[in-house]
Amino acid sequence: MAQLMQIIISGILVGGIYALISMGLNLILGVVRIINFAHGEFLMISMYISFLFFVTWGLDPYLSAPIVVLLLFIFGCFVQRIIIQPILETSATVKIFATLGLSIMLQNLALMIWNADYRTVHTAYQTSVIRLGEVAISVPRLIAFAVAILIAVALFLFLQNTLMGKAIRAVAMERRAASLMGIHVKKIYLIAFGIGSALVGLAGSLLMPIYYVFPTVGTLFVLTAFVVVVLGGMGSMLGAFLGGILIGLVEALAGVWISPGLKEAVYFVIFILVLLFRPSGLFSLGKGSEEVGLK
Repeated sequence: MAQLMQIIISGILVGGIYALISMGLNLILGVVRIINFAHGEFLMISMYISFLFFVTWGLDPYLSAPIVVLLLFIFGCFVQRIIIQPILETSATVKIFATLGLSIMLQNLALMIWNADYRTVHTAYQTSVIRLGEVAISVPRLIAFAVAILIAVALFLFLQNTLMGKAIRAVAMERRAASLMGIHVKKIYLIAFGIGSALVGLAGSLLMPIYYVFPTVGTLFVLTAFVVVVLGGMGSMLGAFLGGILIGLVEALAGVWISPGLKEAVYFVIFILVLLFRPSGLFSLGKGSEEVGLK
């Protein structure tokens, strides 16, 4: 029983990290309507920035997180304005190759600057655990999970209660009607892309005490993030959060009961089944990819 509880708690905590990465990707997809294949590289960049703050000034990744979030917001706005905005009216093929090209460019740029070495930070709390009987809970993973919940709630409140949030939802639902109502659609695209990038920047800071950073680290997480987005329902923040938790649980249970080498295969099988039988996602709120935020 204790082993089962340990597996479930570990899976939920890992799922919180997946959810945090996926919410940014989901926001960009739901509003800007583009699949950002470079999302994983945005995560990689944020982890390297946190690492540099740590080795240069000894700044803890949690303390440097607000700066990283701001830098990733600016970087996301820059990418959206220079690369994404000019191709928004082109075919899906052009959009895919543009973001894939950006992904490859950022990976190789990181290889040139930092080479392929694995790097990490060493903090006093990174191996700390909280013990509840026979169950051990990793402190850094618990913090990442708690932040994921806070971000999900903050996004909900932002999208529901602020003028900008309502404008983002309006553009996500019907961009032409939103434009006729006086909403500056291009400005909303820019802000949504920036917020999505800032969210992955926060995820990168929270991951630094847990994982190594290297030029292709984003690939490990972005594939899972795409699965989470499809499972949760494209454009749904609640779906991204619950999808992340589900994938974390499936990964943990499959890793113990089937094989650690097959845990990804298990959730990719679920991913294919969802695509076949419920393409709008398990937790979509009725409009699938046409919906963003919570009702």
